[in-house]
Amino acid sequence: MLIGEYTHTIDPKKRLAIPAKLRKELGDKMVLTKGLDGCLFLFSLKEFRVFAEKIGQLSFVQKDIREFKRLFLSGASEVEVDQLGRILIPDYLKNYAQLGKEIVVAGLFNRLEVWDKAKWEVHKKGLENEADKIAEKLGELGVI
Repeated sequence: MLIGEYTHTIDPKKRLAIPAKLRKELGDKMVLTKGLDGCLFLFSLKEFRVFAEKIGQLSFVQKDIREFKRLFLSGASEVEVDQLGRILIPDYLKNYAQLGKEIVVAGLFNRLEVWDKAKWEVHKKGLENEADKIAEKLGELGVI
């Protein structure tokens, strides 16, 4: 299970260290893609296949579905972990997420999110302010 919040930096060669305990679950090859809310998603190969198969089976007739597929599938890049536990973040993904030097890696059960630290702090604060409303919605759905 991928959980927790970790602060790291991107080195000058655009490499990001993935925490060791998370790497064990993700493996040596992963898929990094454009995420939602201005972050990147990092999946194990297995989890990305599951995700890609689900959205790949959706009809391409509806514009919003086509756009969703474009965002996640064409924006994806297979990345390998080097001997020091780092992945290389392609320029187009670094630019998409507006990543600076300080990064937050957040575990979300079956994937990681990669955020610029300043953007994460703003987003997290807003989320924390809305936690009660979100909990109520989840209660209505029978989740909690």
